[in-house]
Amino acid sequence: MAKYRISLIRGDGTGPEIVESTLLVLNATGLDIEWDECLAGEGAIEKYGTPIPEETIESIKRNKVALKGPITTPIGTGFRSVNVAMRQELKLFANVRPVRSFLGVPSRYENIDLVVVRENTEDLYAGVEHYVDEDRTAAESIRIITKKASERIVRFAFDYARRNNRKKVTAVHKANIMKFTDGLFLDVAKEVSEDFPDIEFEDKIVDNMAMQLVKNPENFDIIVTTNLFGDILSDLCAGLVGGLGLAPGANIGEDVAIFEAVHGSAPKYRGQYKVNPTAVILASAMMLGYLGEKDWEKRIVNAVAETIKEGKYITYDLGGTASTLEMGRRIAEKLWEG
Repeated sequence: MAKYRISLIRGDGTGPEIVESTLLVLNATGLDIEWDECLAGEGAIEKYGTPIPEETIESIKRNKVALKGPITTPIGTGFRSVNVAMRQELKLFANVRPVRSFLGVPSRYENIDLVVVRENTEDLYAGVEHYVDEDRTAAESIRIITKKASERIVRFAFDYARRNNRKKVTAVHKANIMKFTDGLFLDVAKEVSEDFPDIEFEDKIVDNMAMQLVKNPENFDIIVTTNLFGDILSDLCAGLVGGLGLAPGANIGEDVAIFEAVHGSAPKYRGQYKVNPTAVILASAMMLGYLGEKDWEKRIVNAVAETIKEGKYITYDLGGTASTLEMGRRIAEKLWEG
């Protein structure tokens, strides 16, 4: 049996409770996992004086894989976002956010199964912005799109599609207006698509894409786009299947990956053990798939689906009364019932 050493960041707010529930599920797999615990966010500020200690970055670089609970960016630290800073520091260029329908979740849609692949390192999130006058009455933000990053993310999306038996990639842009930045992204996407003749390719303008996702989400499979558009569309997609509580995410680089929920730390619920753990549990399943444990990835996803469908051990946001740990424990039990 393979042995895995994985960096673990329990997070802030409700993060530690969600991670505790997730570990119940991972322990039920019987896989040999050694956790290298480290801090980021508010807990790291208290101990190290910084939300992203060097010890945490070194742990992730050393282990190559991390599981992270939601963390809070403390106000006044100089960080726009701890999450964004970690992605940039570790060169995690691909943000992968799958969404799928679960029976038992109130939703207007059924049978949704799509993945948003978002470029993670540039665009407006590069943070190149400033005031243009002394009175601070006007501000300017510079949008950076490069051929290198565009090619890397589009190729990642097509490779992901091929590895996961997906049939279509849709590139999303605003090249009709931003003819240089999004024009470059679109040109690169079309060029890369020629290397994957077995996978259907199309492109959509972002505002039309938002409408099409609401009207006909079943028409899409893999969506690849730039940083800001990906951030917005991935939340829209989460809304199609019931909300951020069901939305896992991964940030992947050349040889390092962090798996996490899309949602925040919900500090007002801290200590109440009422928050839905599904997103981090599904992120942990993605992590196992990334490590080559594809069977366990499928089994965890199926256990989550069965638990939600059963409806007896689900949290308040899904219409139930179970605690965070009770839901995690039931998902762990479902691993063996199936």
